[in-house]
Amino acid sequence: MTLLPLEANFDGLVYFFALIMLGPALIFICIGLLLRKSNKKAAKVLYILAGVYLLVSLGICGGLMGGF
Repeated sequence: MTLLPLEANFDGLVYFFALIMLGPALIFICIGLLLRKSNKKAAKVLYILAGVYLLVSLGICGGLMGGF
């Protein structure tokens, strides 16, 4: 009978949560930077969306990663 080691590698899960936390906010910021010259109002809306997304995602995903 062989015993399996009880170690697990959760690096992929941590990277996945980090991508969910930061990915969409970075995309919103990049699109806002591209639209800044042509449409300032749309760029401002995208910056606000990025900030709100970061606030919510760091709270929820950060709590999951912290173990709460």
